[in-house]
Amino acid sequence: MATAEQIKSLIRSHFSDESERFFTIALQVAAHEAQQGHGELAHDIRLIVDKAKQVQSPIIQMKFPQDLQGLVLADEPQAPLAALVMPDAIKARVDRIIHEYRQQQKLKTHGLSHRRKILLIGPPGTGKTMTARVLAHELRLQLFTIQADKVVTKFMGETSAKLRQIFDLIEEEPGVYFFDEFDAIGGERMLENDVGEMRRVLNSFLQFVEQDTSDSLIVAATNSPKLLDRALYRRFDDVLYYENPDATERATLMQNVLGTFIATKMAWKSLTAGSLGLSHAEIDQACRDAIKQAILSDRTAVDTALLSSMLRERLDTHGKRRE
Repeated sequence: MATAEQIKSLIRSHFSDESERFFTIALQVAAHEAQQGHGELAHDIRLIVDKAKQVQSPIIQMKFPQDLQGLVLADEPQAPLAALVMPDAIKARVDRIIHEYRQQQKLKTHGLSHRRKILLIGPPGTGKTMTARVLAHELRLQLFTIQADKVVTKFMGETSAKLRQIFDLIEEEPGVYFFDEFDAIGGERMLENDVGEMRRVLNSFLQFVEQDTSDSLIVAATNSPKLLDRALYRRFDDVLYYENPDATERATLMQNVLGTFIATKMAWKSLTAGSLGLSHAEIDQACRDAIKQAILSDRTAVDTALLSSMLRERLDTHGKRRE
């Protein structure tokens, strides 16, 4: 049967409303049972998890106008605020956005509006998309992801019209609207290689954002803040800057992802030093690769040597991307 630590982790994740972590631990229990020769039980656990995921976190393709199909996807994230591993200052600002949204009526009685237009800036894999998912989950709203680069490149010449349709949706369907790769739209209007069409696109977006009075949250993310037009910043209620995790955050992230697969003795100082320079997403993937390797090797835990090797793989890939 499941170990005592796995049972405690399941209970904690359930009462912390951390569905994704609950699913992960449940699959770890299934792997443990398979190793004990209980193949039928392991199979049943996996089936239960798969069915629960389909019910709780479906990917919903909205019935948008033909021109917008494939550009806007919606889901219902199961990512609580506790899932964010980042500096306390950033978590506090995310919490403030959530609190103001929940208390928006109280603010309106005093002639004030809540934060609902947010700009997230930082390198890839540092938690920008996770923040959008957390906001949607905590506010019990759907997350609508708009792939801004596709809006521009696929519908060149008609982009402003598509943006108008998207903002009509923002007005009609309350949710968290996440503009990923936002610099595809928000590029500096005065760049020498800019074209008239893109200036009109940006001007349209600025106008739509300024005129928007919906109940939705508009969240834009970019990896390249230098490309953004300066006029954009004052259209947003809050601007959050993200960075790669520090040593404490890296250790916390590894512990959260590994869960019950953590070996009894781990050289955390060595592991945090060996993960320097990696983003949240890269550390997350290294931990998951280590768990998979442990399972396939019929091991019940990830030790320091295994995790170190997976982190080195990510560092090598990271280094090659920078070359």
